Amino acid sequence: MTKPEWQLKLYVAGHTAKSMAALDNLKHICETHLAGRYSIEVVDLLVNPQLAAGDQILAVPTLVRKVPEPMRKIIGDLSNEERVLVGLDVRPLR
Repeated sequence: MTKPEWQLKLYVAGHTAKSMAALDNLKHICETHLAGRYSIEVVDLLVNPQLAAGDQILAVPTLVRKVPEPMRKIIGDLSNEERVLVGLDVRPLR
């Protein structure tokens, strides 16, 4: 049996401190708990604002878990690791 693939999309608006913090925090969480089993797509809504409608993005930064289903969203800079793990339904590695 193969390990599940996690497909994550991070919606940001430009290279703001909050957007960069969200990406850094997400990378740290993924490397810690999902190493080798995830992909991150960063969508800059200043470049592609029309992409916000597809996942109904109302605020940035917003993280969307596409796979595994069901889709889940987390809004904010992802600094609270425990909240992100619960939101994504990831079992923390200890």
